[in-house]
Amino acid sequence: MSRLPQPPAPAALKKLLRPHEDVVAVHSGTRLVRVFAAGGRHLQRWHTFRTTGPLPHARFDPHPPRAGGEAGQADVGVLYFALSARTSIAEVYQQTSIVDRTTRRPHLVVFQPRRTLRLLDLTGLWPTRAGASQEISSGHKDVTQAWARAIHAAFPDLDGLWYRSSMDSGDPAVCLWEPPAADALPADPDVLLPLDHPGLDLPLSRICEALNYTLL
Repeated sequence: MSRLPQPPAPAALKKLLRPHEDVVAVHSGTRLVRVFAAGGRHLQRWHTFRTTGPLPHARFDPHPPRAGGEAGQADVGVLYFALSARTSIAEVYQQTSIVDRTTRRPHLVVFQPRRTLRLLDLTGLWPTRAGASQEISSGHKDVTQAWARAIHAAFPDLDGLWYRSSMDSGDPAVCLWEPPAADALPADPDVLLPLDHPGLDLPLSRICEALNYTLL
């Protein structure tokens, strides 16, 4: 049986860190990918950290919990990325398995960070030493969000988390927190396209075929 209890106190987590083993360096030449909604009630920008949370579906939201489970404004922000478009699509549309390319004007962004990102590696032994397991990347969101809050408090100098996508065969996914990661985002991305752009027809078709998702 895998284990995912509530996290220890931040001070206890801090003592368990082995920087040379537990911190992943994502270099500035690495391309990060994100799918986000540029329209609708909660429209987003590709490089704006979300300070509203925690949201029920967001695994590592570090925002303080609110009474009644409501999301609120916080002094910390979050953004989620992947290393491939397939992972991003798999994660964003996991609830319905339907990739709707028009509702809420979804966009695909690809960019390279301005500096090396330092991320806590949740794919290695750190979760086990901390009393958890690899279920930290797939367990109940209320528990993983509690871990996110404890980790952010314990390691405020780390930019976020490196973890396994539970929807794309364990391929890498990235969660960034602000503070301190805002200065790592460039002014302009390498690619910024709406999902209904004709140039994305074939790549999205292949991704959806692999995932058995429906492309609209």
